[in-house]
Amino acid sequence: MSTITVTLTDQDKSIVRTAAYGAVSLMAAAGAPHKGIAHGSIALTSATGLVGHVLAAKTKDIELPGKTVAALADHVLPALTAAVRLLAQQDPVEANNFRDTVLVAIEAAARAGQNQPSPAVAAMTRKITAALDAA
Repeated sequence: MSTITVTLTDQDKSIVRTAAYGAVSLMAAAGAPHKGIAHGSIALTSATGLVGHVLAAKTKDIELPGKTVAALADHVLPALTAAVRLLAQQDPVEANNFRDTVLVAIEAAARAGQNQPSPAVAAMTRKITAALDAA
């Protein structure tokens, strides 16, 4: 059984963290319920594998600039695509792990306390999913 050694730079780790936590921030900005945002954040910190280690690290390198949803999206959506790409270059399993982790987090954010997410939250979910799939 062979194992793949994945080496991420500090900048790579920052991109992964910014992308993941930025996705949850976008859901909050789109109007997801506060309880859902908490569930989304818990989903990120509950990740396993390399992605789990990166997301659980206590750092201050998460960059979420912008005072509007559009400005935040301009930063986070490309970061999601970049994170999937950089992980896929080293280990496709970890790229899938990242994608699945973010999807669980945004689903948790969207669904807490509601049967269906609001149209704005549903639209943001589609945009985040498209950014993950663009890699």
